[in-house]
Amino acid sequence: MVLVIDVGNTRIKAAVFENNTLLETFAFVSDHCQHQLPEILKKYPKIKQLVHANVGNSIIEVIQELKLAIPAYRMSNQTKFPFRNAYTTPATLGIDRMVLAAGAVLQFPGQNRLVIDAGTCITYEYISADDVYLGGAISPGIEMRYKALNNYTAKLPLLEKKFPELPIGNSTAESMHVGVVQGVLHEIEGTLAELEAQAEKFIIILTGGDAEFLAKRVKNTIFANSNFLLEALNKLYQYQTQND
Repeated sequence: MVLVIDVGNTRIKAAVFENNTLLETFAFVSDHCQHQLPEILKKYPKIKQLVHANVGNSIIEVIQELKLAIPAYRMSNQTKFPFRNAYTTPATLGIDRMVLAAGAVLQFPGQNRLVIDAGTCITYEYISADDVYLGGAISPGIEMRYKALNNYTAKLPLLEKKFPELPIGNSTAESMHVGVVQGVLHEIEGTLAELEAQAEKFIIILTGGDAEFLAKRVKNTIFANSNFLLEALNKLYQYQTQND
Protein backbone atom coordinates (compact mmCIF):
# COMPACT_ATOMS: atom_id res chain seq x y z
CA MET A 1 0.00 0.00 0.00
CA VAL A 2 1.37 3.40 -1.05
CA LEU A 3 0.62 6.96 0.06
CA VAL A 4 1.29 9.53 -2.66
CA ILE A 5 1.46 13.27 -1.97
CA ASP A 6 1.21 16.18 -4.39
CA VAL A 7 2.09 19.62 -3.02
CA GLY A 8 0.51 22.26 -5.22
CA ASN A 9 0.64 26.04 -5.14
CA THR A 10 -2.50 26.38 -3.03
CA ARG A 11 -3.14 23.02 -1.34
CA ILE A 12 -1.87 19.51 -0.73
CA LYS A 13 -3.52 16.46 -2.23
CA ALA A 14 -2.81 12.90 -1.14
CA ALA A 15 -4.08 9.46 -2.10
CA VAL A 16 -3.76 5.90 -0.89
CA PHE A 17 -3.21 3.16 -3.49
CA GLU A 18 -3.25 -0.60 -3.29
CA ASN A 19 -1.13 -1.42 -6.33
CA ASN A 20 -2.99 0.53 -9.05
CA THR A 21 -6.31 0.75 -7.20
CA LEU A 22 -7.15 4.17 -5.75
CA LEU A 23 -8.63 3.68 -2.27
CA GLU A 24 -9.13 7.25 -1.03
CA THR A 25 -8.08 10.84 -1.75
CA PHE A 26 -7.47 13.71 0.66
CA ALA A 27 -7.05 17.47 0.22
CA PHE A 28 -5.92 20.03 2.80
CA VAL A 29 -3.93 23.23 3.17
CA SER A 30 -0.24 22.97 4.01
CA ASP A 31 -0.71 24.27 7.56
CA HIS A 32 -2.73 21.13 8.36
CA CYS A 33 -0.29 18.58 6.97
CA GLN A 34 1.41 17.91 10.31
CA HIS A 35 -1.87 16.53 11.61
CA GLN A 36 -3.43 15.18 8.40
CA LEU A 37 -0.62 12.95 7.20
CA PRO A 38 -0.24 11.01 10.49
CA GLU A 39 -4.04 10.58 10.52
CA ILE A 40 -3.90 9.01 7.06
CA LEU A 41 -1.18 6.60 8.21
CA LYS A 42 -3.26 5.75 11.26
CA LYS A 43 -6.31 5.04 9.09
CA TYR A 44 -4.27 2.89 6.68
CA PRO A 45 -1.67 1.07 8.80
CA LYS A 46 -0.69 -1.15 5.85
CA ILE A 47 0.94 1.79 4.04
CA LYS A 48 4.55 0.78 3.47
CA GLN A 49 5.78 3.55 1.17
CA LEU A 50 5.36 7.31 0.86
CA VAL A 51 5.82 8.82 -2.61
CA HIS A 52 6.04 12.57 -3.05
CA ALA A 53 7.07 15.32 -5.44
CA ASN A 54 7.23 19.11 -5.35
CA VAL A 55 7.61 19.17 -1.60
CA GLY A 56 7.72 22.72 -0.26
CA ASN A 57 9.37 23.94 2.90
CA SER A 58 6.05 23.86 4.74
CA ILE A 59 5.99 20.08 5.02
CA ILE A 60 9.64 19.06 4.74
CA GLU A 61 9.84 18.54 8.50
CA VAL A 62 6.68 16.44 8.48
CA ILE A 63 8.01 14.28 5.65
CA GLN A 64 11.25 13.81 7.54
CA GLU A 65 9.32 12.73 10.62
CA LEU A 66 7.29 10.26 8.58
CA LYS A 67 10.49 8.74 7.21
CA LEU A 68 11.10 7.39 10.69
CA ALA A 69 7.99 5.22 10.33
CA ILE A 70 7.90 4.43 6.61
CA PRO A 71 10.38 4.94 3.75
CA ALA A 72 9.83 7.96 1.51
CA TYR A 73 10.52 8.09 -2.23
CA ARG A 74 10.95 11.54 -3.76
CA MET A 75 10.49 12.06 -7.48
CA SER A 76 13.09 14.23 -9.20
CA ASN A 77 14.11 14.97 -12.76
CA GLN A 78 17.11 12.70 -12.20
CA THR A 79 15.04 9.54 -11.85
CA LYS A 80 13.98 7.23 -14.67
CA PHE A 81 11.04 8.33 -16.81
CA PRO A 82 9.23 6.37 -19.54
CA PHE A 83 9.85 8.98 -22.25
CA ARG A 84 12.68 10.79 -24.00
CA ASN A 85 12.81 14.42 -22.99
CA ALA A 86 13.21 16.73 -26.00
CA TYR A 87 12.71 19.92 -23.97
CA THR A 88 15.53 22.32 -24.80
CA THR A 89 15.84 23.40 -21.14
CA PRO A 90 15.23 20.11 -19.29
CA ALA A 91 16.61 21.45 -16.00
CA THR A 92 13.79 24.01 -15.88
CA LEU A 93 10.99 21.52 -16.53
CA GLY A 94 8.93 21.16 -13.35
CA ILE A 95 8.68 17.73 -11.77
CA ASP A 96 4.88 18.00 -11.75
CA ARG A 97 4.85 18.42 -15.54
CA MET A 98 7.20 15.46 -15.94
CA VAL A 99 5.00 13.29 -13.72
CA LEU A 100 1.90 14.19 -15.74
CA ALA A 101 3.69 13.31 -18.95
CA ALA A 102 4.85 10.01 -17.48
CA GLY A 103 1.33 9.16 -16.35
CA ALA A 104 0.01 9.77 -19.86
CA VAL A 105 2.69 7.53 -21.38
CA LEU A 106 2.07 4.71 -18.91
CA GLN A 107 -1.72 4.83 -19.06
CA PHE A 108 -2.11 5.44 -22.80
CA PRO A 109 0.75 3.66 -24.60
CA GLY A 110 1.35 4.10 -28.30
CA GLN A 111 -0.74 7.26 -28.70
CA ASN A 112 -0.13 10.96 -29.15
CA ARG A 113 -1.12 12.53 -25.82
CA LEU A 114 -1.88 16.02 -24.59
CA VAL A 115 -2.21 16.59 -20.84
CA ILE A 116 -3.94 19.81 -19.77
CA ASP A 117 -3.56 20.62 -16.07
CA ALA A 118 -6.07 23.34 -15.17
CA GLY A 119 -4.86 24.49 -11.78
CA THR A 120 -3.23 27.66 -10.45
CA CYS A 121 -1.55 27.76 -13.85
CA ILE A 122 -2.81 25.95 -16.93
CA THR A 123 -0.07 23.73 -18.31
CA TYR A 124 -0.03 21.72 -21.52
CA GLU A 125 2.21 18.69 -22.02
CA TYR A 126 2.51 17.01 -25.42
CA ILE A 127 4.02 13.52 -25.72
CA SER A 128 4.23 11.80 -29.09
CA ALA A 129 3.15 8.24 -29.81
CA ASP A 130 6.81 7.14 -29.81
CA ASP A 131 7.19 8.48 -26.24
CA VAL A 132 9.03 11.73 -26.86
CA TYR A 133 8.16 14.66 -24.63
CA LEU A 134 8.04 17.59 -27.05
CA GLY A 135 7.04 20.41 -24.69
CA GLY A 136 3.91 22.39 -24.05
CA ALA A 137 2.67 25.71 -22.71
CA ILE A 138 2.04 27.57 -19.46
CA SER A 139 -0.64 30.22 -18.94
CA PRO A 140 -2.48 31.77 -15.97
CA GLY A 141 -5.24 29.65 -14.43
CA ILE A 142 -8.83 30.75 -13.96
CA GLU A 143 -8.46 32.03 -10.40
CA MET A 144 -5.25 33.84 -11.28
CA ARG A 145 -7.01 35.64 -14.15
CA TYR A 146 -9.83 36.83 -11.90
CA LYS A 147 -7.31 38.00 -9.29
CA ALA A 148 -5.26 39.84 -11.92
CA LEU A 149 -8.32 41.77 -13.08
CA ASN A 150 -9.02 42.79 -9.50
CA ASN A 151 -5.41 43.53 -8.49
CA TYR A 152 -4.35 45.52 -11.54
CA THR A 153 -7.44 47.70 -11.92
CA ALA A 154 -9.07 50.27 -9.66
CA LYS A 155 -12.71 49.23 -9.96
CA LEU A 156 -13.05 45.65 -11.16
CA PRO A 157 -14.28 43.32 -8.38
CA LEU A 158 -12.89 39.93 -7.37
CA LEU A 159 -15.38 37.35 -8.64
CA GLU A 160 -15.92 33.64 -8.15
CA LYS A 161 -15.68 31.60 -11.34
CA LYS A 162 -18.93 31.19 -13.24
CA PHE A 163 -19.90 30.20 -16.74
CA PRO A 164 -21.17 33.28 -18.58
CA GLU A 165 -24.77 33.18 -19.72
CA LEU A 166 -24.09 34.94 -23.04
CA PRO A 167 -21.11 35.09 -25.42
CA ILE A 168 -21.02 38.87 -24.92
CA GLY A 169 -21.27 40.23 -21.37
CA ASN A 170 -24.11 42.68 -20.72
CA SER A 171 -22.67 43.85 -17.38
CA THR A 172 -19.22 44.34 -15.90
CA ALA A 173 -19.42 41.05 -13.99
CA GLU A 174 -20.68 39.11 -17.03
CA SER A 175 -18.01 40.72 -19.19
CA MET A 176 -15.36 39.50 -16.75
CA HIS A 177 -16.80 35.98 -16.75
CA VAL A 178 -16.80 36.00 -20.56
CA GLY A 179 -13.24 37.27 -20.67
CA VAL A 180 -11.90 34.79 -18.14
CA VAL A 181 -13.87 31.58 -18.64
CA GLN A 182 -14.56 31.89 -22.36
CA GLY A 183 -10.97 33.03 -22.78
CA VAL A 184 -9.70 29.83 -21.15
CA LEU A 185 -12.04 27.67 -23.23
CA HIS A 186 -10.99 29.39 -26.46
CA GLU A 187 -7.34 28.96 -25.47
CA ILE A 188 -7.82 25.22 -24.89
CA GLU A 189 -9.87 24.68 -28.04
CA GLY A 190 -7.43 26.76 -30.10
CA THR A 191 -4.51 24.69 -28.85
CA LEU A 192 -6.36 21.46 -29.67
CA ALA A 193 -7.26 22.71 -33.16
CA GLU A 194 -3.63 23.57 -33.95
CA LEU A 195 -2.38 20.18 -32.73
CA GLU A 196 -5.10 18.29 -34.59
CA ALA A 197 -3.98 20.03 -37.80
CA GLN A 198 -0.41 18.80 -37.27
CA ALA A 199 -0.77 15.33 -35.77
CA GLU A 200 -2.84 12.21 -36.08
CA LYS A 201 -5.57 11.51 -33.57
CA PHE A 202 -4.40 11.94 -30.00
CA ILE A 203 -5.87 11.50 -26.55
CA ILE A 204 -6.59 14.59 -24.44
CA ILE A 205 -6.29 14.33 -20.66
CA LEU A 206 -7.79 17.17 -18.63
CA THR A 207 -6.87 17.34 -14.96
CA GLY A 208 -6.34 19.79 -12.12
CA GLY A 209 -8.65 21.66 -9.78
CA ASP A 210 -10.74 23.18 -12.59
CA ALA A 211 -10.94 20.02 -14.70
CA GLU A 212 -14.54 19.17 -13.84
CA PHE A 213 -15.59 22.82 -14.21
CA LEU A 214 -14.20 22.97 -17.76
CA ALA A 215 -14.84 19.42 -18.98
CA LYS A 216 -18.50 19.92 -19.87
CA ARG A 217 -17.73 22.95 -22.03
CA VAL A 218 -14.69 21.72 -23.97
CA LYS A 219 -16.05 20.58 -27.33
CA ASN A 220 -13.36 18.02 -28.08
CA THR A 221 -13.54 14.48 -26.72
CA ILE A 222 -11.40 14.38 -23.58
CA PHE A 223 -10.50 12.13 -20.69
CA ALA A 224 -11.21 14.25 -17.59
CA ASN A 225 -9.70 13.12 -14.30
CA SER A 226 -9.02 15.57 -11.47
CA ASN A 227 -6.86 12.92 -9.72
CA PHE A 228 -4.63 12.21 -12.71
CA LEU A 229 -1.48 13.63 -11.11
CA LEU A 230 -1.91 11.43 -8.05
CA GLU A 231 -2.49 8.39 -10.24
CA ALA A 232 0.52 9.35 -12.35
CA LEU A 233 2.71 9.57 -9.24
CA ASN A 234 1.68 6.06 -8.28
CA LYS A 235 2.17 4.66 -11.78
CA LEU A 236 5.56 6.33 -12.11
CA TYR A 237 6.66 4.95 -8.74
CA GLN A 238 5.65 1.45 -9.84
CA TYR A 239 7.51 1.96 -13.13
CA GLN A 240 10.67 3.25 -11.45
CA THR A 241 10.82 0.46 -8.86
CA GLN A 242 10.35 -2.13 -11.58
CA ASN A 243 13.08 -0.61 -13.76
CA ASP A 244 15.77 0.13 -11.16
